[in-house]
Amino acid sequence: MELRYERNIPSVSPEEQAALSRKRVLVTGCGGLGGFLIEYLARMGVGELTVADGDVFEASNLNRQLLSAPETLGKGKAAAAAARVHRINPRVKVVPVEAFFGKDNADLLTEGQDLVLDALDSAESRLILEDACAKWGVTIVHGAIMGWSAQVTVARPGENTLHRLYGESFSPRSKTSLPFTPAFCAAVQAAEAVKLLCGRPSALEGKLLVADLLQMNWEVIRI
Repeated sequence: MELRYERNIPSVSPEEQAALSRKRVLVTGCGGLGGFLIEYLARMGVGELTVADGDVFEASNLNRQLLSAPETLGKGKAAAAAARVHRINPRVKVVPVEAFFGKDNADLLTEGQDLVLDALDSAESRLILEDACAKWGVTIVHGAIMGWSAQVTVARPGENTLHRLYGESFSPRSKTSLPFTPAFCAAVQAAEAVKLLCGRPSALEGKLLVADLLQMNWEVIRI
C-alpha cells in the first residue's frame, strides 16, 4: 500500500483501495462540481479519469471553481483538470476531452466506464447522459447546485431517474452559485461514488438528498 493512501485505511480496506486503482470513471464537466469531484477521486486513487468539458475559464468562475485562477482565465477546463491531477497524483491516468458532452460524443464517452459522475449544468445534457448510460449499463451519481442548495442521487441504468426529476422542459431559475455549495455537493457525490466503486451499497439509490445550506436543513426523499 502506497503511503499516500495510508489514511484511507481502514475506512476503505486494502482490497478496496486496490480495486479503486483499476476503475474507470467519467466526470462530465470540469467546472464548479467537476473540479472538486476530480480532486476527490484523484486523491482517493481512482485509476483512470476521463474529464470532459469544452469550456474555458472566465472571471465569473473564480468565486467557486477549484481549477480556476487568474492565470487560467481563457484556458480550457479539461486541460486544467488533467494538469491538476498530474500534480497531485501522477499515478492516476487522466483522459482530457476538450468538448462539451452531448449527443455526438455520449456513446464514446460512456461506453466502458465503471461509473459516471454528473457535473453538467443543463437538464438537456443530463437526459442525454442518462440515455447513454442506460445503453451501456453504467450507473450515474448525479449532483446539482443552485445558490445555497444542492441535490444528489444515484441513477441506475434503465430506471429513468433523471428523466423523472427533470422532465423535458426543466429550466433553472437562476445561475447563482456560492463557493461552498459545489464543494459540499461534490463531497456527497464522491462518497457515493467510492462506495459504488468498492462494491458497497449506495445510500442514495432511488432517493434524492436535498440540502439547504442556508437553513442547514436536508432531507432524503424517495423518488
